[in-house]
Amino acid sequence: MTENIFSTLGVPAPLVAALGANGITEPFPIQIDTLPDTLAGKDVLGRGKTGSGKTLAFSIPMVARLGGALAGGKRRPGRPLGLVLAPTRELATQITVAMEPLATAYGLTITTIFGGVSQNRQVAALKAGVDIVVACPGRLEDLMKQGFAHLDAIEITVLDEADHMADLGFLPVVTRIMDKTPQTGQRLLFSATLDNGVDKLVRRYLHNEVLHSVDEANSHVAAMTHHVFEVAGVDEKNELIKKLASGTGRRILFMRTKHHAKKLAKQLTDAGIPSVDLHGNLSQVARDRNLASFASGETRVLVATDVAARGVHVDDIELVIHVDPPAEHKAYLHRSGRTARAGKEGEVVTIVLPAQRKDTAALLRKAQITVTPQHVTASSPSVATLVGAVAEYVKPAPRAAVQQQGGGGRSQGANAQRKRLNRDGQGAQPRRDRSGRPAQAGSGRPAAAAAGTGRAAVTGERRDRTAQPARSEEAPARKRGGNGRVQTGGPIRVGQVVRANNRGR
Repeated sequence: MTENIFSTLGVPAPLVAALGANGITEPFPIQIDTLPDTLAGKDVLGRGKTGSGKTLAFSIPMVARLGGALAGGKRRPGRPLGLVLAPTRELATQITVAMEPLATAYGLTITTIFGGVSQNRQVAALKAGVDIVVACPGRLEDLMKQGFAHLDAIEITVLDEADHMADLGFLPVVTRIMDKTPQTGQRLLFSATLDNGVDKLVRRYLHNEVLHSVDEANSHVAAMTHHVFEVAGVDEKNELIKKLASGTGRRILFMRTKHHAKKLAKQLTDAGIPSVDLHGNLSQVARDRNLASFASGETRVLVATDVAARGVHVDDIELVIHVDPPAEHKAYLHRSGRTARAGKEGEVVTIVLPAQRKDTAALLRKAQITVTPQHVTASSPSVATLVGAVAEYVKPAPRAAVQQQGGGGRSQGANAQRKRLNRDGQGAQPRRDRSGRPAQAGSGRPAAAAAGTGRAAVTGERRDRTAQPARSEEAPARKRGGNGRVQTGGPIRVGQVVRANNRGR
């Protein structure tokens, strides 16, 4: 039985049962290699490509040891026993989801800490006492500085995707956090590469570590097929994108910028291909909602920036499309790693404009990807074969009309003002000038009217930058003529402000 494989690796029976209940029937190579050492309490450096099973490789020993030999008894507020550091919110969430069934088997509690959302729930969870914290470095350090989180009781620390934390500039924060954990604790570091300072973390924080390198640093998934589609221009590229997105299976389209990701998702949805975007400008609620929609199949296309290249694991993504080729080869590998996960097959397409040929060729050489570029259009047979069955057109939901200011609509400021004036049953109050006297009354129009310019005047304290306040009841109105000089006109009453005539400037 498959369960016996986990058992022979030293995984306790409660976790073997929990894994089986969640359909995990066979350990991955990185789990087979690392579990005997991690379960024994050794520091481990694990190198493996994305999608190789690293999450369970550290989740199983952390839960097994904290629920067994290192059980801390009564929980203490703000003092967890286990810490997992991850570079992105999505990865932190994924780790928590994967670890929770295991933790439940031992009655351990987990909380996730990251920025972009209110800290109130995170603080409440820490005060109540948790066993394991899965955190992004920035928010965790904030809570530590505020006195809500203390790391002096940490028994096991995990650094996941350490190379990506280095790419994002988190290493100084990670170093400060690691310095707060006990030197005697177990440390596990998982990374695809050891560059950009990751090697310094290894030397500083891991002791007598055991290295397990399941894959070469730049290796790609064997079950992944790569394509490079060259197009003649931007119009041809746009048609090809729609065609590639039109299939029935899940696919992720990667863009360079947040603005273009949002724009493309809207364009595809308007074209009858339901799509959602995922990028750093979205609130955490919106990111969770869009990712859940994609994972459930409600939408089959996710348009993302590199924020989704790490930590987003959705089953059965059949196609990854590099709409914009990434800037460097590691980003290419991690983007592509969203498909062909856990031994399944997947396709990767890079769309290349003429000006991008040279850079893309260099990128693929560094990634050790060998592929022959094809010049295609949206109607090319190779494209049709890759797309397969085309999904039915989905009529986009109507968008609420946005009422413009003017033409009968009111600005938000006007509505807020009306609410203030009518609060507690009070009617609208007359406007007053600076001397405290009521402004000109009459037909309900604004008290100040443009004198001689044909334009509406601005009353109260809201004035045009070029407006000139009246000095007295009989002070002459001032306006600019076509030569830009100030001219005098008829009298103007107190409280009136006349816009400057900018004609001739």
